[in-house]
Amino acid sequence: KGLGNANKILARFLRSAQAQYGISLAHFDGGNLRNAIAREACAVITVPTHLKPELTADFEAYAALVKLEFENTEPGLTLTVETIKTPAAVIDQTTQSRLLHALVAAPHGVLEWSTRMPGMVETSTNLASVKCPGNGLIIVTTSQRSEIDSRKKMAASMVEAVFELAGASVTHSDGYPGWAPNPNSEILKVAVTSYRKLFSTEPIVRSIHAGLECGLFLEKYPNLDMISIGPTIKGAHSPGERINIATTEKFWKHLVDILENIR
Repeated sequence: KGLGNANKILARFLRSAQAQYGISLAHFDGGNLRNAIAREACAVITVPTHLKPELTADFEAYAALVKLEFENTEPGLTLTVETIKTPAAVIDQTTQSRLLHALVAAPHGVLEWSTRMPGMVETSTNLASVKCPGNGLIIVTTSQRSEIDSRKKMAASMVEAVFELAGASVTHSDGYPGWAPNPNSEILKVAVTSYRKLFSTEPIVRSIHAGLECGLFLEKYPNLDMISIGPTIKGAHSPGERINIATTEKFWKHLVDILENIR
């Protein structure tokens, strides 16, 4: 959808400010969940006093530029700068430079589109969160998705390479296995027929780019035939997540009819 990633937007300015003003970074906090694009990010920096007005002006210019870039996809986007108490300590310049270079260079967003389901994302990566929890640690969390497991691993390898070049220690979690669409699925045929009968309209059958439990089931039982259905959810994994109540009853009728017609 072309939404902005707050971590990428902030890191882009900080790297530029590092080169132009010699800023020092004391803290970076952006994003939360690994399966959600970072909505918010903030940083605490220091700059020589005589350069503060110029840096502030450059930030305001940058804010206007970014708002223009995302005017159609992020109309509510805001960027602010304020003066706070000088931090007690800052990150050393070598680590700061490596971090900011890695955050700017790390791939984010759609990497490939599906050849099996036109118009749907096949492979993506998300620069999900950047945290400074203390004790000298900086933790960057990313998430990769793909309907093809080997492409998911490829995306993870791309991210790993960037952060290893920056001197970071990289670890991988198990994640979700891929689940490639099967247009010839027998259960899909039953579901489509049921939908037409119940609602007198043609259903839209499509793949979605998400981590679903179905992939985990298929990994253990590769001969399963599956589809995923449910009521309409908006703003998943965000503070504004909500469900369309009217579609819940519709979903239930559809599910019951599918179960009654499985052979």
